[in-house]
Amino acid sequence: MPARVAAAAAIHFLTASGSIFGLLALHFATDHRWQAVFVCLGIALVIDAIDGPLARRTGVEVVLPRFSGARLDDIVDYLNYCVVPAFILVECGAMPAGIAIIAGAVIVLTSLFHFADRSSKTQDGYFVGFPAIWNIVAFYVFVFDLGAAAVILLVTVFAVLTPVPIKWAHPLRSRYFRPLTLGVVAVWALAAIYTLAAGFPGNLPVQVIFAISALYLFGVGLIRTFHLARAP
Repeated sequence: MPARVAAAAAIHFLTASGSIFGLLALHFATDHRWQAVFVCLGIALVIDAIDGPLARRTGVEVVLPRFSGARLDDIVDYLNYCVVPAFILVECGAMPAGIAIIAGAVIVLTSLFHFADRSSKTQDGYFVGFPAIWNIVAFYVFVFDLGAAAVILLVTVFAVLTPVPIKWAHPLRSRYFRPLTLGVVAVWALAAIYTLAAGFPGNLPVQVIFAISALYLFGVGLIRTFHLARAP
């Protein structure tokens, strides 16, 4: 039993450690060290991907019922997926200062409604409404070196889509098209690692990979929303 408690506590600490990388990302953002910023967010993303399966396998809810791993995960995700990216977009100069502040405020406010939405996840591994993945949006801004008009458009569109009941594929949990989705995610991850090593913006092949990956994942969600709504 002590071993199970220690394992469960270690998994909670793993989840919580994502906040440290969020803090580091903020630190590097103040110095405009953008590659370091996204390396930190990438590490936090990997932690977020592995802590859930580990928690379920270990049964942390049974072993440590006082502490909610789901709530802890949401708090860390709000920091790394919303607050840090909002700060990045305010700080990076992609938009005029005043507009950037408004855009950052829109991000942190609309994202709260996603995290408060009790129906934001489906049993078949999809999100309902834009899943507040502003860390990915910010990364795309740097990969494509987007100008002010494009960034403002992205923030506006995704903020509006936050409460809209369209399904968005979870890269690792969506059941339909799972093998192909995992392959797309793997190629995307390799392109992201290459970009972080080579620097921003991404070259044309990287940009093509990022564009196709985004269209694919968005398309899978649309298919699931409109054509497979009655599938088990």
